[in-house]
Amino acid sequence: MPEKLIELQHITKVFDGVTVLDDVDFYINRNEFITLLGPSGCGKTTTLRILGGFEKPDEGRVLFEGVDITTIPPYKRQLNTVFQRYALFPHMNVFDNIAFGLHINKRPKDEVRQRVMDALRLVDLTGFEYRHVDSLSGGQQQRVAIARAIVNRPQVLLLDEPLAALDLKMRKGMQRELKEMQQQLGITFVYVTHDQEEALTMSDTIVVMNGGVLQQIGPPTSIYNEPKNRFVARFIGESNILDGIMPKDCLVRFGGAEFECVDTGFAPDEAVDVVVRPEDIYIVDEKNGHITGEVISVTFMGMFNEIIVRADDGFEWRIQDTGSRPVGSRVGLIVRPDDIHIMPQPKDSTEAVEVNVFDADAAEEAFAEELEPDPAAMEDKGYDA
Repeated sequence: MPEKLIELQHITKVFDGVTVLDDVDFYINRNEFITLLGPSGCGKTTTLRILGGFEKPDEGRVLFEGVDITTIPPYKRQLNTVFQRYALFPHMNVFDNIAFGLHINKRPKDEVRQRVMDALRLVDLTGFEYRHVDSLSGGQQQRVAIARAIVNRPQVLLLDEPLAALDLKMRKGMQRELKEMQQQLGITFVYVTHDQEEALTMSDTIVVMNGGVLQQIGPPTSIYNEPKNRFVARFIGESNILDGIMPKDCLVRFGGAEFECVDTGFAPDEAVDVVVRPEDIYIVDEKNGHITGEVISVTFMGMFNEIIVRADDGFEWRIQDTGSRPVGSRVGLIVRPDDIHIMPQPKDSTEAVEVNVFDADAAEEAFAEELEPDPAAMEDKGYDA
């Protein structure tokens, strides 16, 4: 049975009159890899900073093992943070960067060396202990930042888009390594990213945010296969989203045809949103399709072709298929019942969840620099880096 470690209770944060977090309420289990996911300015970084103690909420509180830590400073929390820009000490070598927190806590010299060498081994940097940090690549610097955080044996590691500065190949490699590291260490990781693939690949739980509001919380498979609203469906992977009508349970009408589905609990003839993922659509001969249309574009994407079919009703279907069809050809499309996902339509026709209704980007970016610790200031104050 999962054990709650951290609870964020009704957190609200306002910057200069702009609400960046609006009644955010969720919990984090012990030893969980949880990801805060959303577009730039959605409030995910502010949430992480409140967890780390670098910012205080205007309303609400943070509990750690049932104890209120809302006003506890960062260096007194059992959490360590890996920042997007790493915040390494430029005048120290790798060993001293990693050992900094242990020295501040006055750990014995032999213990410091053993724990630093263990951390270096864990992040695959054995032999780099006396290298200057400015001589390291971006990926190596990121590993040093992680080692400096884990050497203090925190119960929770907070990671603020730590892979953003890495190239694609290195980023994918580090995704695997971070997940393996989390499992090996047996500690809780709270990870912030706007990259959907990172979240789906690494997480036990994903918290989807937009406009300072929680949109959906759940395991990656649930977030991907059963989105709660149009924002989640569009933000997590590619989706075909259409207006539909549910004549009755397990039957939906869209695209000029009726389809069997597996969804129940809707009122007769209720208006709904229909989601079909591009990989769940099958292209067949025109005479065999539930829906018919014309291929208007084919784009090679490496593992698959992205095919756009303009249906006879005008809707443009996005399809991912290992095969291909000539542009201009007539085709049929088939969708299986269990590949159709039905969502209630939002009561507000303006669909505020589709976009940020305020400029949270500007608010978060304006405060990011002053909230991210400066290495020299941290050293002067004796903070645990």
